[in-house]
Amino acid sequence: MAIKFNKKSKEFHLYNSSISYIIKILDNNQLGNLYYGKRIHHKESFSYLFEGGMRPLAAYVFEDDTNFSLQHTRQEYPSYGTTDFRYPAFEIKQRNGSRITNFEFEAYNIFKGKKKLEKLPATYVENEIEAQTLEIILYDKLIKTRLLLSYTIYEALPIITRNAKFLHEGKEEIILTKAMSCSLDLPDYDYEMVHLAGAWSRERHVKTKKLEQGIQSIYSLRGTSSAEHNPFIALKRPYTTEFQGEVYGFSLVYSGNFLGEVLVDTHSTSRIMLGIHPNMFEWILHENESFQTPEVVMAYSDEGLNGMSKAYHKLYRTRLARGYWRDKSRPILINNWEATTFDFNEEIILNIAKTAKDLGIELFVLDDGWFGERNNDKAGLGDWYVNTKKLPDGIVGLSKKIEEMGMKFGLWFEPEMVNKDSNLYRNHPDWIIHTPNRSASHCRNQYILDFSRKEVVDYIYEAMSKVLREASISYVKWDMNRYMTECYSVAKTAENQGKVMHEYVLNVYSLYEKLTSEFPYILFESCSSGGARFDPGILYYAPQGWTSDNTDAVERMKIQYGTSFVYPISSMGAHVSEVPNQQVIRTTPLETRANVAYFGAFGYELDLNNLSKKERALVKKQVEFMKEKRELIQKGTFYRLVSPLENNINSWMVVSEDKCEALVGYYKILNTANDGFKRIKLHGLDSNKKYNINDNKQNVFFGDELMYAGIPVKQEDFCSKDGDFTSVLYYLKEA
Repeated sequence: MAIKFNKKSKEFHLYNSSISYIIKILDNNQLGNLYYGKRIHHKESFSYLFEGGMRPLAAYVFEDDTNFSLQHTRQEYPSYGTTDFRYPAFEIKQRNGSRITNFEFEAYNIFKGKKKLEKLPATYVENEIEAQTLEIILYDKLIKTRLLLSYTIYEALPIITRNAKFLHEGKEEIILTKAMSCSLDLPDYDYEMVHLAGAWSRERHVKTKKLEQGIQSIYSLRGTSSAEHNPFIALKRPYTTEFQGEVYGFSLVYSGNFLGEVLVDTHSTSRIMLGIHPNMFEWILHENESFQTPEVVMAYSDEGLNGMSKAYHKLYRTRLARGYWRDKSRPILINNWEATTFDFNEEIILNIAKTAKDLGIELFVLDDGWFGERNNDKAGLGDWYVNTKKLPDGIVGLSKKIEEMGMKFGLWFEPEMVNKDSNLYRNHPDWIIHTPNRSASHCRNQYILDFSRKEVVDYIYEAMSKVLREASISYVKWDMNRYMTECYSVAKTAENQGKVMHEYVLNVYSLYEKLTSEFPYILFESCSSGGARFDPGILYYAPQGWTSDNTDAVERMKIQYGTSFVYPISSMGAHVSEVPNQQVIRTTPLETRANVAYFGAFGYELDLNNLSKKERALVKKQVEFMKEKRELIQKGTFYRLVSPLENNINSWMVVSEDKCEALVGYYKILNTANDGFKRIKLHGLDSNKKYNINDNKQNVFFGDELMYAGIPVKQEDFCSKDGDFTSVLYYLKEA
């Protein structure tokens, strides 16, 4: 790993064993990009990679020079209006109304390790030898503002992270109206854009489209990263598959409004940008104030989409997620929501918990309905004190009784929301986000607290921390069940309304930081009406998230498959729920529900007392199996084998780091008449190791056989042999 500066040719070369990234100081003292891709040898000059020349209708930077136009130059962090007519990475409005800037190279720093970002989540290092960072400082002398571009390259991963910071030193204020986290210009557009799109209960389905001239974009203006689009874009070559071919990934470590776009110009250059959405964003900088953009994590792979995903999984599992639970085996839990919704009392809860304990489950989670006058979704949100009509001994008493059974206890909160029928709203009606003299929209009968205000966040912190201090709580499910409307803070001046959405997100992070610091041994799981805020920003504070409210095994294959493009399976909350499924009214075998949920943070979401004796015995076996295999599943390398989005089957697998064991899931969605022969080819094994399958000493195969010849899939292997939604697991262990 190295970052080198070619002084004579004015070039920076960031490289490790996998990738190279080359930046050039251009003739106008701004920054251009010469190369990003597979590792190439370092040399004293890469100037031949700069492409210029005269073109019709081009505007040129220098008089009497018709070779240098920014319109046709690949740049690092471009502005608009000085010969480049493409969308810019940033825009600064000045007091005289001008939006023209000229940030020129001033200095650079190269150092080992990686700095923390102020108030924002980001990837990190535990030892400075893991990464090296380049900071390039640019200066606009007219508006007296510095621009700091930061690049970190990891030694052992094909990863570069980027962010930008504006530092204003002028006496006249400036207004940032756009500040993307990264911009990258690639020399052609022979790519397909891959992104993760959907809606509530069908989050993060994989979408692929061929790039064409013009704009291809994804976004959220919902106040969260959203269920509709995830803050991630990949560009892959048309020939790229899961295991071969070139792909670039771009992932934004942020949980609010975002914009990701690919602009293809008429001369075939592709410009990729990702960052905070400029709509509803306006940030005034006074003298000596600064603005820091979130981080973008760029991953390059010449080994297909799985190669990109492996890089993200390793980084996000070990250098984005943090704290006590990062590497700990996650407890197997049961959540009462689908069993009881709001209709429960202590006796009902203890009855479910006792059965769960008898079956080996380790953690009971009490969901919505334990606080205030919360008997339905119309009241109580914001009143974070126990409803003693339901729980006469309180959360303190209930948690103690659960722990005396030999289980841990977890609790649900929705701290960012309030019902109008609550003491909190009655005492502070101005604490919700709303526009004066206009009606306020509701969703699920609730309103959003104005987390851009410190006093609101402080109040919620005190209310939550009081509960967590007094009771024996090992897990918190943090929910957020609606998008933002009528965005306005009555506590802010007119000129600061453009800060509200970003400050809201910063204070969500601030609250997470305070709670996780004070209660480091509590496992936090994020939720947003399912997966509407399943993003890298939240993963920094909560090492697992509720992947989707849709718990149907067939639908979950698609959701978990798409989520795995960026996120490690250890981050995906995946539960066995009741049938018929509450979301799609489908009945799937109990075995298949577990066989899908194993590939995630495993748990149950049903009333175990409604199961037959035979089903409860099966649950007990499932729990025992997960306890045996969870280290492999949580820390192994995940491979997608067959896509459920395009086939009647789905298959994936996880391989231990030492390649001594693996677990393969194979799922057949609909039964077919007189089906053809099937064979599944595995990946990631050691070619020279021998493996037995499912502890059968007669089934011993070399790794190369299993990867290149494959496993014949036999109908008699399946858990439910004569119906739809069947599945089989193959456990491989070195013989």
